[in-house]
Amino acid sequence: MKKTTCAACDCELGAETITVKLGGKTVEVCCQECAKALNEAEAATSAASNGKE
Repeated sequence: MKKTTCAACDCELGAETITVKLGGKTVEVCCQECAKALNEAEAATSAASNGKE
């Protein structure tokens, strides 16, 4: 059986996962804290990219 890990912290995912859309892709995380961290990181990256234009 394939083990899957959290996209944010690499912890093994259990039965309850949270899906997060990042840049058009869907990733799975283990908890709300990891979901929030990924969303904040994407927002910071987007803001930095928009500032370079």
